[in-house]
Amino acid sequence: MPAIQEIRAHPLHEEPFLLQVEPDSPGPGLAGWISGNRGWLVDQLRRHGAVLFRGFTVPDADAFGRAARTFSPLLLDYQERAAPRTEVADKVFTSTEFAADQWIPFHHEMSYSHNWPSWLYFYCDVPPARGGATPLASERAVSPRIPAEVRDRFVRHGVRYVRNYGPDLDLPWQEVFQTTDRDEVAGYCRASKMDFEWIGADGLRTTSVRQAVSRHPATREIVWFNHAHIFHVSNLPVEVSAMLVEEFGFDGLPRNAYYGDGSPIEDEVARLIRQLYRDAAVSFPWQRGDVLLVDNWLTSHAREPFDGDRRILVAMSDLHVERSER
Repeated sequence: MPAIQEIRAHPLHEEPFLLQVEPDSPGPGLAGWISGNRGWLVDQLRRHGAVLFRGFTVPDADAFGRAARTFSPLLLDYQERAAPRTEVADKVFTSTEFAADQWIPFHHEMSYSHNWPSWLYFYCDVPPARGGATPLASERAVSPRIPAEVRDRFVRHGVRYVRNYGPDLDLPWQEVFQTTDRDEVAGYCRASKMDFEWIGADGLRTTSVRQAVSRHPATREIVWFNHAHIFHVSNLPVEVSAMLVEEFGFDGLPRNAYYGDGSPIEDEVARLIRQLYRDAAVSFPWQRGDVLLVDNWLTSHAREPFDGDRRILVAMSDLHVERSER
């Protein structure tokens, strides 16, 4: 595979974790390079968890989409949404559209669901003026550090997610499920083993019990894989959570997470998990045209606050459906 000899590939972390790939000569098209080296790239992703491409020609969202489809043609829509996004090209979306001054905590994409993408693709269209990195954390660094008593309880019971959708709470259910048809929502919920309840004129509450860990389909590693520490009420600022609990009660919060048997997750447990991810963080400053390819099991990602404009685009591929019997 002679094309591999024409790049510079070096890990950005000693684990090894996060491989950076650069061409020796400027400007080759990324889609063409991936086409000739896909097998090598898959091996590197399983070894390093994420690969950053820098110095390749990726001029716009369409070129990014072509590069992603070259790696895998199975690009996905964004269903059962947890954050606002805008589709800018076919199955290419803006990254989470939260306020620039907010952190987005570490997470595996859609690990609150019964299905999720295997691969994630990020593209830097407009780099931020300051901050705005997409920190990564290796699950090989985080999972072994979760105390056995915490892990065992989560594995035994799973994670119960309760979400309330509405214009005054969180995302409207019409945006989350990408339909205005209540029957379609009901069908999706039943198919995914999610309990649901229509509330008031236009509200919806869903409850689901999902996995706490998941086994990588290729490497067979068992990794921590859930949104408990993100959906948990302790992830909100104290004054915000107090106001929401007073107005809506715990059952009416926009989102919350419990142990799978319905008992509360202790605040200190959720804080511990968030801290373990922060301790394992590896970061790099975005440059125009960068493309980041991530194994969604082996690597979690976050977002730093930022100043100025920032436009990071995202694609997802290869839907995995968890065969849980919960």
